[in-house]
Amino acid sequence: MPKTTNSGVYILEIYLKDELFLNSKKFNLLLHTGYYYYFGSAQKNLISRINRHIKKDKIIHWHIDLLTTNSKCNVSNVYYLLDMGKEIECEMRKKVEEGFHLLHPIKSFGNSDCKNCYSHLLYSKTKISYNHFCSLYHSMVSFIPSHNGISDS
Repeated sequence: MPKTTNSGVYILEIYLKDELFLNSKKFNLLLHTGYYYYFGSAQKNLISRINRHIKKDKIIHWHIDLLTTNSKCNVSNVYYLLDMGKEIECEMRKKVEEGFHLLHPIKSFGNSDCKNCYSHLLYSKTKISYNHFCSLYHSMVSFIPSHNGISDS
């Protein structure tokens, strides 16, 4: 069994209960009530990163902090995959966007280190269930059978 490196990718599900005008140096726009899904990764200290995101009281460091520190927003769920590389972050975002027909509410939000994605924040008027996330994840995983020393008989 591989040793856990405490790295991985995660999705924050953030519920916005009232409309919010996001006003910062980079973003000035109205966010609608609903669910926002933020895709991130940590190459070390994954659980510490997630715990930081959940805290309300913190210094704003990342784009997502603009939402997670706001009283109108609540991190309602966190989904994560341990020992996954950073490249899976964008693949997951794309699968969720396409699989659930989600929208990008803010250009260049949370993906300053990624040149391939429009944004790492997606919006849905309704909540995506845990079972739907699991079924989508299973469609991303491909099992390749090994024929080394294994017989079919």
